[in-house]
Amino acid sequence: MQAYLFVHFKEKTSPEGEQVYFGLSRDGFCWEEVNGGQPVLWAYYGDKGVRDFTIIRHRETGKYYIIATDLSLSYGMRNQYHHSWDEIGRNGSKCFSVWESRDLVDWSEQRLVQIGDEDFGCLWAPDVIFDERNGDYVLHWSSSHRKNDYGQKAIFYSRTKDFVHFSKPEELYRKEDSGVIDSAMYEENGKYYLFVKSEDNPAKIILLESENVTGPFVRIDAFDASMGSVEAGLYEAPTAVRLEDGRWCLFLDYYGVPGAGQGYVPFVSDDLASGRFVRSDEKFSFPYGFKHGTILTIGMEEYERIRKHYG
Repeated sequence: MQAYLFVHFKEKTSPEGEQVYFGLSRDGFCWEEVNGGQPVLWAYYGDKGVRDFTIIRHRETGKYYIIATDLSLSYGMRNQYHHSWDEIGRNGSKCFSVWESRDLVDWSEQRLVQIGDEDFGCLWAPDVIFDERNGDYVLHWSSSHRKNDYGQKAIFYSRTKDFVHFSKPEELYRKEDSGVIDSAMYEENGKYYLFVKSEDNPAKIILLESENVTGPFVRIDAFDASMGSVEAGLYEAPTAVRLEDGRWCLFLDYYGVPGAGQGYVPFVSDDLASGRFVRSDEKFSFPYGFKHGTILTIGMEEYERIRKHYG
């Protein structure tokens, strides 16, 4: 029997919201808080706040890695970014924050990994997928870039085998008529499926398909149709997990109301290739509003270990 770990942050204007939180579930729909709803890890370096998490288990070493955007709005907006999203986009961190663990309860101290150079703006929303053909991991994220004067964002990627050494960033996907952010990629039957938030035309989540991890990607029109009733401009941060019965559950982060009322909404599909997802709010519960994260499938032994360790 499998269980699920959701690594996320909270939508709060105080610094404790922009830290590492865990949620646990035995079915992917009903979630319980971990550590009394308090952070399990804190960021003490870089911007001293973290957002937009991904988590992965290394296939060879068994180590777990949490990777996050190095950004604090609580501190940064009031200080070095002067209340300007544009300034973050141009001058934000070129690093990701990383933690590692062998058991999901004892974690290393935060370390900063610089991947972007001076041509990049802030590096946002990392996600990781294993490349079967190359035998390495592809870390991808969204950034603005000097080549278009830090205008519309694109998705970039870097390769790694150890989450210490990373290749020079390359472009993964750019949408011609709008910026794209919040990439999340999954493999199904030898093909790769990339969810991204399109910032316009439409201002919604879109789904793309490719034979290779690094593209080229083709848009799946059926997914656009299944998202037809979803309000434009109110959802971001897609993340998905394959449930024990083989179905996929896609979570979209709703930000249409202020503060703690924000959080994820689930959509269920039999497969990614069809692009057909059905909204399933009535099955979903979480003890508080939670923001941009990633779900890791775990075993019951890991589930019980986390519950016991954090109380």
